This record gives sequence, C-alpha cells and structure tokens, in this order.
Amino acid sequence: MTVPDGTGPVAAALPPPPAPPAETPPEPPTSAVPSPDAAHALTLARDRRVFPALLGEFRRTAVLVPVVPADGDEAPLAADLGGIRWIYAFSDESALARFAIARGEGAREWTYRRVLGARLLDAGVVGTGVPCGVALDVGSEGDGVLFPPVAGIVPDAAAVDVRAEKREGPR
Repeated sequence: MTVPDGTGPVAAALPPPPAPPAETPPEPPTSAVPSPDAAHALTLARDRRVFPALLGEFRRTAVLVPVVPADGDEAPLAADLGGIRWIYAFSDESALARFAIARGEGAREWTYRRVLGARLLDAGVVGTGVPCGVALDVGSEGDGVLFPPVAGIVPDAAAVDVRAEKREGPR
C-alpha cells in the first residue's frame, strides 16, 4: 500500500510504537504535591462554597430531635461544650440509631420530635437562653455538621459574634 501522494508505504510514514514502560512512572516533583497547609486551605475554600447550600437544605428539611423530660415538659437532647450548648438533631432514624449505639444506649427507646431545621435554628436555639447551635448527625462517621451560633446561621439575638460586637462597639 502506498501513501496517497505516492511517496511510499504507510508503515514508513508512521512513527514506531512507543516502548512499554520498564518501571513505574516517577513521583511528581514535591512542588506539584500541595503541602498540608495548602491542602487544608483548599478544603476550607471548598467548604465555604458548599456550606451555604448545606445550610439552606437543613433549613428546608425536617430533622429528628431527641427529647428528654424536663420540668414536666420535654427539652431537646443537648450537650454543653466550650461554652456552647449543642442541640442534637438527626437527618433520619438510622443516624439517630448510630448515635444511640455510640452512647451505649442502643437498646432503649428514644423519643424524638420532627422539627423543621429553620424552626430549630430560629426558635429552638433562641429559646435556650444561652449560646446554642445545632449538631447534626453526631455519631455518623464523616457525615456530621455543626451549625454554630453565629450571624447568618441563627438569629442575631442568639449569635455570639453579634453579641461580642455589641459589647465591643463599632471598630
């Protein structure tokens, strides 16, 4: 067979096939691998872009809030950590079950209420009277999310950053 312009065989016009690799490819230069600080910064940047959508979805979704008896009424199950009260909320019964098992209380019956995420953030957090946020899906490996008591997540009246700004005055 000849090349269309008649200059010779096709095989002569093609380069030889590449030789198979003899060994594994070399590691990329260390400058191409992000440092732990750079990787952390990239993760934070991604999380900052994703969090508003996650917050919006939480606000539109009914979550399960375990309740405990309190003064003849019910109170949401919560824990205090670092001066913040965290109300526990769960996206579904499986997440609540993982939490119960992690606490060693998987055999007991859990009472819970379905609450719209927006109502929990806008009324439940304010009703505690102390700095309070929501801990979603605690005990579910890698799936938990914290909604801290800061402006843009909870009402300004319950936001610790707004309270601090009012105490310090304008800058």
